[in-house]
Amino acid sequence: MKTITLGKTGITVPQNAFGALPIQRVSKETAVTLLRRAYDGGMRFFDTARAYSDSEEKIGAAFSGMRNQIYISSKTMAKTPDEFWEDLELTLYNLQTDYLDIYQFHCAAECYKPGDGTGMYEAMCEAKEQGKIRHIGITAHLISVAEESVESGLYETIQFPFSYLANEREIRLVENADKAGMGFLAMKGLAGGLLTNSEACMAFMSRYNVLPLWGIQRDNELEQWLSFFNKDVQMTEEIEEFIKKDRASLEGDFCRGCGYCMPCTVGIQINNCARMSQMIRRSPSDKYLGEEWQGLMGKIEECIDCGLCKSKCPYGLDTPNLLRKNLEDYKRILAGEVKL
Repeated sequence: MKTITLGKTGITVPQNAFGALPIQRVSKETAVTLLRRAYDGGMRFFDTARAYSDSEEKIGAAFSGMRNQIYISSKTMAKTPDEFWEDLELTLYNLQTDYLDIYQFHCAAECYKPGDGTGMYEAMCEAKEQGKIRHIGITAHLISVAEESVESGLYETIQFPFSYLANEREIRLVENADKAGMGFLAMKGLAGGLLTNSEACMAFMSRYNVLPLWGIQRDNELEQWLSFFNKDVQMTEEIEEFIKKDRASLEGDFCRGCGYCMPCTVGIQINNCARMSQMIRRSPSDKYLGEEWQGLMGKIEECIDCGLCKSKCPYGLDTPNLLRKNLEDYKRILAGEVKL
């Protein structure tokens, strides 16, 4: 297993980290078992956020008394300094710790800077001076914000979606962050669940100085990532050919399932319905054709074109149109016109 250092932070860990967003969907007992198994299996870096409901509390419960043996990063979606401090104090309480290794502005719509009038960057600096955080980071879904953050020289880490579907601009972002001495936390390494070959995903990551944060909520998901501690995964001609073909099959607009478009004004489950075509083809399951999903997909017909989801999509997708395309494709599959 390759070991990487996150830029100038000095944080050195195996290139295999735990993304804790999904554990908000499981019981505390299950989450604690997963987290401890991840540690026992070799993982040392755990990423969470105040926005991930009780994810922080579960990490706190799992690693009580073990704080100096792991690295923890969390995030705030605060828009004012008062909200920032409220979030930070609650995060520290939940995690049962008095400091964070990395604290990040979460899904930032702008690159906060000193003197910009928001007071947000100054709050980060004050928290660092107080010893409540050790390193300042930022996460973004808009590449323009990510690029500005790298160029600013103000942040020690950047978190951005990165997988083998990355385009040249996104790869350049990774390379520029490395040149700037910034740690790169790679989220959505499975492109929201659309990529299913874990070995190909790991081999791609091994080419770059990035720390992938694998979203984990099940035993089998965890075990596939832990298995790479026992074998050296490298890019091969066979894997390169697989990636090339997989990229070609996903060309064009597709939903990453991030959920920032939610909630829908009429109750459409956008983050799944807008990518049903890929989900049902890449991971065939009878559940997608059952009564429950037929009802969820049928909600698309109630779309009122308010445009809210489109305005909030960090990837600039025409979400209402994408929903309708997925519904038409879904109907063809139900009618037996498309074979999976």
